[in-house]
Amino acid sequence: MDSPPQPKRTYHVFLSFRGPDVRDNILSHLYKALDRRGIYTYIDSEELRKGERISDALTKAIEESRIALILFSENYASSAWCLDEVVKMMECKETDDLIVLPVFFKVEPKEVREGRKSYKKAFDSHEKKYSKEDVKKWKKALEDAGNLSGWEFNDGVITQFTTGTPIQLGSRAFKDEAELVESIVKEISIQLNRRPLHVAKYPVGIDSRVRELKSKWNMKSRDETLTIGLWAMGGMGKTTLAKALYNSTFRDFEGSVFLDGIKGTSRESPNMARLQEKLLSQILMTKEIPVPSVHEGINSIKEKLCRKRVLLILDGVDNICQTDALAGAHDWFGKGSTIIITTTDEGVLKINGACIYEVKALEDAEARELFKKYASGNRKVEIREDLLDKALQYTHRLPLALEVLGCAFCASSERKWEGELNKFVKSPDQTINAVLKLSYDGLDEDRKEIFLHIACFFNGWSRKYVEGVLDSCDLDAASGVDDLIRRSLIRDENGTLQMHDLIELMGKKIVDQKQRENPTKRSRLWRHQEVVDVLSSNEGRDAVEAIVLALPEPEKIEIDSDTFANLTMLKFLIMINVETSFQGPIRLPKELRWFEWPECRASSLKFTSTPKNLAVLAVRRSLIKELGKP
Repeated sequence: MDSPPQPKRTYHVFLSFRGPDVRDNILSHLYKALDRRGIYTYIDSEELRKGERISDALTKAIEESRIALILFSENYASSAWCLDEVVKMMECKETDDLIVLPVFFKVEPKEVREGRKSYKKAFDSHEKKYSKEDVKKWKKALEDAGNLSGWEFNDGVITQFTTGTPIQLGSRAFKDEAELVESIVKEISIQLNRRPLHVAKYPVGIDSRVRELKSKWNMKSRDETLTIGLWAMGGMGKTTLAKALYNSTFRDFEGSVFLDGIKGTSRESPNMARLQEKLLSQILMTKEIPVPSVHEGINSIKEKLCRKRVLLILDGVDNICQTDALAGAHDWFGKGSTIIITTTDEGVLKINGACIYEVKALEDAEARELFKKYASGNRKVEIREDLLDKALQYTHRLPLALEVLGCAFCASSERKWEGELNKFVKSPDQTINAVLKLSYDGLDEDRKEIFLHIACFFNGWSRKYVEGVLDSCDLDAASGVDDLIRRSLIRDENGTLQMHDLIELMGKKIVDQKQRENPTKRSRLWRHQEVVDVLSSNEGRDAVEAIVLALPEPEKIEIDSDTFANLTMLKFLIMINVETSFQGPIRLPKELRWFEWPECRASSLKFTSTPKNLAVLAVRRSLIKELGKP
């Protein structure tokens, strides 16, 4: 079944209090301090309260807040209104991930959770006036809230304390209320910066798997560090499940991070040090921490995180060197930490001693529901059962294939659906790749070009940059990218274009099919050795339309000055970390639109003639120049 819709978050903080106890001291200072930080706080006016029980408006405000801050004071429990607020807040904590932070202002936590002193007196009065059910739920809510980590101010001593609950505040004493307010605002700011991840448009079948994993390995309260491996073939939903697990558990840890972009990264790669920087900065909730080398990064992780209970997700691991550099041993992190690894390689998990969970295809009912959601979109359409049966059969209930095929249905008319599936039936290669290719086959020629460029070159690149390159090639990039997103062939994640590994592989296979053994006959070149071979040869290369080579570290290659003139159909060339020098004038092909080579010296380029359509020229000591414009 679907996950329940997430509540709209209108407020950062809902502030619950009993006015007469706190209005003239901590309340006003706290509200002003939150406001100065730009933290939008709901604070109810007692003058607006009608009757003795909580209003619908206040209930709605709690539901639409990210954090609830309760100022427990001496007479707080005397108000049925306040007690109703606590009940609602604790409900939202369980169902909507509301963060609840208590401040015990001139009362001890045990008075609140055990009903002592003024709280006992208040409940003695309530028992005469309200039902047993009301009193029972109020007591339970106070008991639960009183066991949460928070702050205590009593007789001039202010303590930030921990009771073993998810938010680990630590213990310290403060000299006055000003320090207390500062500590509260700082903690709220940290919690607001910890946000859940987007899981999926239609997270069908995810919740049950999350519950299974959490109960199987008791992910909430453990002393030992746990490593869990999510293992399956590509497209099975490992990353989606890992994101859902992250959202369900990250508030149970002192620090958390979801690390993607790991696949293909070697220990020596500069990207590995950047991954270590991201790991440290996100868990410690601070600005980027410089990591000069992987070895120093390992030492920093062990030194800074060895006492922190953390949640670390490593997405797309394909080599043991990656886990060695990011989570080499359990004692790198504090007790009770959890490391989750997603991979297609079971051997990596066995070496790491992980508890292995095989992510399997959706159940039949789940697969039907997911496919129908993508196929119908926002329309009210009925899909014939025989077509549904075929769709599930061909996709093997693989979530990625269901999504892509469903979006292909959504993008075409109903009368074409059966024909699309029949084409697959007649295909000699009835694999998941063939299912994905059905969506590609439904594109017009320009959209196909945009898709293949992204698959071969630009997975993980800035959308704005990619659209600039493609626009220079007379492709309607913005509209084309939007169409590919609608068809689930690519995603836009915070301005970056992302493509699933299986879809990227499918695109590269399409380009490879024609001339896998002869790169000079292919339209696109991206593999290191093939680019070097083609640029250093004198063979005919009139099929090559685009070359992108982005190396992790600088490397020099030898290129003849006539190389580019022989690439008569070349439209764009992008070379990163590639060093060379030319002898003599350079002739560029007439079709060239984009020439970007930061390591190429401007002095090396001496044009015999400038291509008429060249839009961008970017070389060393040369800003990007727009050419061919009046």
